[in-house]
Amino acid sequence: MEIQISDEVKQVIPDFKIGIVRYHDIQVSDSPQMLKGRLRLFQESLYFDYADKKVTDIPAINEWRKLFKSVGTDPNRYRPSNEALYRRVQKQQFLHNVNSAVDLNNFLSLQYQIPLGIYDADQLDGTILIKIGTEQDSYIAINEREVSLAKKLLSADQQGPFGSPYVDSKRSAVTENTRNALHLIYFQPSLQKDEANQLLQALSSMFTQIHGGEAVYEVLG
Repeated sequence: MEIQISDEVKQVIPDFKIGIVRYHDIQVSDSPQMLKGRLRLFQESLYFDYADKKVTDIPAINEWRKLFKSVGTDPNRYRPSNEALYRRVQKQQFLHNVNSAVDLNNFLSLQYQIPLGIYDADQLDGTILIKIGTEQDSYIAINEREVSLAKKLLSADQQGPFGSPYVDSKRSAVTENTRNALHLIYFQPSLQKDEANQLLQALSSMFTQIHGGEAVYEVLG
């Protein structure tokens, strides 16, 4: 599965980089109690940490708001997924458990303060392109709503868009039947490549500790 960044994205965001982890032969299940407890405690800790602060002052979230603006997305209307998670925590709307892969993905997004997407690789087809959406781009999101991806950063395969640092599609969602997965890690542009590789190593190791299987990672951009 080849993954490319479009020329338009490179022109609009010269420092754009994305982490890619390919997982093989994993086992997704209900989250182990350790992960459920850790996710809950971390959200409670963040709630107290940011009770009197603006989440938009978090450097990584601020960078992603600027990145959204640069591609034509209004971040006050369509928030990056990392900001949306932090705002939920601020309101004590703590995340519901979905499955081990989704719960860990959310935990990692909160921990690293960046958007992440986890996808069922067997539901994806052919070359994947990271690009800026047009009026023709849309999908049914994981919240069952049809989402327009015009002027939004997205990931598309041969069937069309399937993911975005805004909200992901239902088509590519990871379930307990998933055996092979693709993890996209949307780094803030200022992050250095060696730091990005270290983050991918830690992240993929944590994922395989819970799900088994093998992981291969790389940084594009």
